[in-house]
Amino acid sequence: MLSIIRQREHVAKAEIARATGLSPQTISIITNQLTRDGLLLRGDPMRGRVGQPLVPYSLNPEGAYSFGLKIGRRSAELLLIDFLGNVVGYRHETFPYPMPDGIRAFATDGIESLLESIDESQRERIAGLGIAAPYEIWSWPEEIGAPLKDIDTWRHTDIQTDLAKICHWPVYYSNDITAACAAELLFGSGSRYIDYLYLFVGSFLGGGLVLNGHLFPGRTQNAAAIGSVPANTSRMTPDGRQLQMMHVASIYTLERTLVAQGRPADVLWRTPDAWGELGPALDSWIAEVSHSLAFAIVAAIAVVDTPTVVLDGAFPADVRARVAEETRAALARFNCRGISPFEIVEGTIGHAARALGGATIPLMANFSLDREVLFKDAQPD
Repeated sequence: MLSIIRQREHVAKAEIARATGLSPQTISIITNQLTRDGLLLRGDPMRGRVGQPLVPYSLNPEGAYSFGLKIGRRSAELLLIDFLGNVVGYRHETFPYPMPDGIRAFATDGIESLLESIDESQRERIAGLGIAAPYEIWSWPEEIGAPLKDIDTWRHTDIQTDLAKICHWPVYYSNDITAACAAELLFGSGSRYIDYLYLFVGSFLGGGLVLNGHLFPGRTQNAAAIGSVPANTSRMTPDGRQLQMMHVASIYTLERTLVAQGRPADVLWRTPDAWGELGPALDSWIAEVSHSLAFAIVAAIAVVDTPTVVLDGAFPADVRARVAEETRAALARFNCRGISPFEIVEGTIGHAARALGGATIPLMANFSLDREVLFKDAQPD
């Protein structure tokens, strides 16, 4: 019922009964209980029609709260959201590369600070903390640009358990791009589509998959790992292996180009919504990213057969629009015979999708049908 009301926003009991197949009496009992629990708001009766006036119900923004922590290659983000996904508080920090001690300190200080923005009754409604981070961070020392001995400390770190020791709520862990896909599904344009492939261009390229209106994490919670698809290029890694898609369609490659030109690249992480004028470097990067995405999309759609591809990234809205448009143009140059038609649409959340996705996970765990998104058991205090 909560999922139906979230999707339709304002719903009368009769409509909920039709959507669920439950009897009006059962719907009335559950709706009344959810209202007493503070999860639903009862609206004003809608008059002007024959019969009893319909009373719409909607989610109560103060019905639940959730923390989301994004651990990225160059930055960390912590946010607190309400039941509707509105950001109540936000913290952001950049660094040369992520280290466990720094992330623990950032999260600890940030949680304490953000708790001050809500009162005691609201704190009692916190559903949990969701961590969104790349799996096996230690596997990417060269791409992250960190000394092997430093980044390898992540191999022996269980950040989920560490943060559970300072939290009074369950702590969840998710792949960062799968979490971003969950945020688009719950709070973005994704709710308008039944089946879609989700692509997110961040420090690294990643993907997610929604089937039949539900997040599909896959056997090992790594479905739609588009960044690991072999790249359509003859270039090889230093050890003679085929490049992956993440090596040609990720923001870190743009960073390297700017650094090689002697230009500052920190704007990519410091102000992800406003990169400013990057000139030909950005033009070339968008061209390569778009061609690579088109290649990956054709390969993926041939397997999953979704009618929609949602494209987003940790970049400004105008860059997202250019990437989407040039990807569509690149797709026109591919032979798609035998593949059902599909469309490319832009995501709506942008760089905050991973942090918001982290905060989405506890809400899904408690108030959504998508419980399969919980890849690891929660670690309560």
